[in-house]
Amino acid sequence: MMRVLALAAAFPLLVAAQRVFPPLRIIGNVYYVGDNDLASYLITTPKGSILINTGYEYSVPEIRSRIATLGFKFSDIKILLVTHAHSDHAAGEAAVKKLTGAQMLAMAEEAPLLESGGKTDYLFGNSGWFPAVKVDRTLKDGEQIELGGTVLTAYLHPGHTKGSTSYALDVVESGKTYHVLIANLGNINPGTVLLHNPKYPKIVEDYARTFQAQKQLPCDIFLTSHAGQFGLLRKWRPGDSYDPNRFVDPDGYARAVERSEGAYLRQLQQERDEEQAWKDHLHFKDVIPDKQ
Repeated sequence: MMRVLALAAAFPLLVAAQRVFPPLRIIGNVYYVGDNDLASYLITTPKGSILINTGYEYSVPEIRSRIATLGFKFSDIKILLVTHAHSDHAAGEAAVKKLTGAQMLAMAEEAPLLESGGKTDYLFGNSGWFPAVKVDRTLKDGEQIELGGTVLTAYLHPGHTKGSTSYALDVVESGKTYHVLIANLGNINPGTVLLHNPKYPKIVEDYARTFQAQKQLPCDIFLTSHAGQFGLLRKWRPGDSYDPNRFVDPDGYARAVERSEGAYLRQLQQERDEEQAWKDHLHFKDVIPDKQ
């Protein structure tokens, strides 16, 4: 609580902007209920709703208010999902689960991170901890999630976390089928080590696998964990009328994956160069010992 109050005191205009950010309909039964940075998505069905990402703990009442503004009931949330279990996307999951009785679904690889409240994360220390949430059903790569006639496919896209997940669904609007992808991009957080990472030995292979897999996915409407990653405020402004075509951006998706992969390849090469330079230095010292 103190952390939230400190944030509000330090950045009052930012926090205020986030809290008044309006919800919007993206396409069909897919709605944006996040703020101007942290993306949360509500998918409604006749049998209840699916909520993807909850933001921080303080985000929960904000999301609840946005859902009410759209005319839906917060209590109708039946399934909780997360793109990855970092505190800025998952800290509110436990509260939403308690308030609604919804089931928490997550990739098997991400379940330990959720259930430990971030304590098993390979990068962040206690600054990344959040209220632990029990996972009711674990998912595997390519598994489908169905509720009220809506079907989502969950894809394991590891690297950012070991169980980072993207969600795909098809939405028919005005007789046209749109491939909607809520993509967990393979971005690298500052401080991440790729080579010889004892806490994540497979990180290099996992990132490479993610980029390859994401390039193969069909995507018309491109959404992400953060609003800026898919250009929400470039594509939509408060007061704009409903038009799903404003979010159609397959080229933007391809560029985003390419940027993430490029950053990964540059860091990987830099780490390899530094490792080789160190090996060359040690070899040079062995060949020409230091003079005493």
